[in-house]
Amino acid sequence: MRIRLLVGGRLFVLAAGLLTATGLIGHLIGLMMLTTTVGPTAYLLLAHPDTEAAQVRSAVLGHAAATAGGLACLAAFGLWRRPSIIERHIDTPAQIGAQALGVGLTLLALVVLDAHHPPAAATALMITSGIARPGLPLFGMLTGLAVVITTAVALAKIPWLRVPTRRTFHD
Repeated sequence: MRIRLLVGGRLFVLAAGLLTATGLIGHLIGLMMLTTTVGPTAYLLLAHPDTEAAQVRSAVLGHAAATAGGLACLAAFGLWRRPSIIERHIDTPAQIGAQALGVGLTLLALVVLDAHHPPAAATALMITSGIARPGLPLFGMLTGLAVVITTAVALAKIPWLRVPTRRTFHD
């Protein structure tokens, strides 16, 4: 139990510090950089750095594929300039289609690219739901991901901050 508390405490400090710094950077430059896709990415990279899902290649290709697929679905369903699901307070049939296809395309790309990074599915949903719409919201989310990926990878390499990985997500 003591080891779990120690490991959990280190992850708490690392994740809270990393996300606070990312959020403050975003605040200072006028971008919303903390989105629902950033937290799970930080968790994988900090808590399970030795897994395939936490490799830089998987994270970058996963989020890139999700971004491309999400933007393609926005265009295909005519949602490029439509209000987000938050503004409308409900999903339209077109948004549901775009969201489902965007996540499906992302999962297909993750397998084809052999770049398994589950949080990328959240990136596809953020884009296709209109929350991270093209422009500053999308740029902010991608900038937040870039900060978290690069910083978490660096933090995970510091020996005294390393957390042993017990499980893998994909063989």
